[in-house]
Amino acid sequence: MDEGQVEWLSTVVSASMTEGRVDWLTAVIVGGVAGWMANKFMHAHAHLATDIVAGVVGAVILNAIAERVGYYYGGWVAFFVLGFFGACLLLLPIRLVRVRMRPPRAPDDW
Repeated sequence: MDEGQVEWLSTVVSASMTEGRVDWLTAVIVGGVAGWMANKFMHAHAHLATDIVAGVVGAVILNAIAERVGYYYGGWVAFFVLGFFGACLLLLPIRLVRVRMRPPRAPDDW
């Protein structure tokens, strides 16, 4: 990655408004918690590393979309909310694949 890409990614991840800046460590922790909660909400049964990646990447993607639309947030609370919804969107294909690949169960096995 060149210097411009690193700077752009840093500004997407770290928003500075009223609540302060979200640094990389906070982004990983808050994104990991948001991804874990999204995993439990979606019943995706993914691994912890997948949860963390889905939370952080989901927050970064939704943050970039929100900034393009004109919504600027500040702080880790909004990062958490965007991370949760972004992780839900990223975990949706995992959930759909796991449900479709699950072997059928007998009606009396419920």
